Amino acid sequence: MDLRSKIILIYGPTASGKSEFAIKLAKKISGEIINADSMQVYKDLKILTSRPLKKDYKNIRHHLYGFQNPNKIFSTGNWLKLANKKIKEIKSRKKVPILVGGTGLYFKALTEGLVDIPLIPLTLRNKIRKIQKKEGQKKFFKKLQKIDPLSASLINPTDTQRSIRAYEVMMFTKKSILEWYKGTKSIYKNKDFHKIIINYPRQMLIKRIQIRTRLMLEMGVIQEVKRFFKLNIAKNKSISKAIGVNEIKEFLKKMENKELLVDKISIKTRQYAKRQMTWARGHMKTWKKINPKQLNNFLKNI
Repeated sequence: MDLRSKIILIYGPTASGKSEFAIKLAKKISGEIINADSMQVYKDLKILTSRPLKKDYKNIRHHLYGFQNPNKIFSTGNWLKLANKKIKEIKSRKKVPILVGGTGLYFKALTEGLVDIPLIPLTLRNKIRKIQKKEGQKKFFKKLQKIDPLSASLINPTDTQRSIRAYEVMMFTKKSILEWYKGTKSIYKNKDFHKIIINYPRQMLIKRIQIRTRLMLEMGVIQEVKRFFKLNIAKNKSISKAIGVNEIKEFLKKMENKELLVDKISIKTRQYAKRQMTWARGHMKTWKKINPKQLNNFLKNI
């Protein structure tokens, strides 16, 4: 199997070992890695978001990790422009672009193109933001579920930014934001990609999530989040929604047992992993699924 002429896409649930696999693959086919995880683009919370550490890069170039100011909005469109530029640069060096992450919308934008949604009037946008602020995210999300169950099923209930966006698009265009995505085109052809999903058995993944959460604590994630709080990042910014931020905040207030903190973060992470695989089943039906036992054989047969 010759992958050197392809753009490699590696998707999988959190804690499935995507980064480690991507590095091994990059070493075999002379590749460079591009981040496709919406939380790992930010400068802060590298432990909490499981951003690959530079000491683990294994001399493989990594792109679009830890560069974005958390106070600024960073959209899927912003990521797509940067990713396309990096793909072009990597190919110009006769290297293989390997995109790895767990953000389904990033991969959808890359393979299918970015949606051209009509501009939403500022008056309506402000009105919807006032509604969300007045009612709170929990009640607002229930409203979104009623008017756009399709989008709501794929959005984290605590994700204010994406909830508001889906709501305003539905209200203004009378069409789900996911329906808008169907009418787009990518600058690439399907044959340009080799698409891989790391398909971890659920019970194995649960154990990995628990182990990784404990490792985060050993690496100093509580101190990292303490430093993050001092930056006074707005609560509605995407990075403030990272799994573990609220759990550690609660832990610091109540000084709970650390095992309870591990359990709380692990449960939230498991729920997120489930949503990631729900996305894969709905949007990545043609991707090649590889289970953990097949990963080494895949690398051997390249």
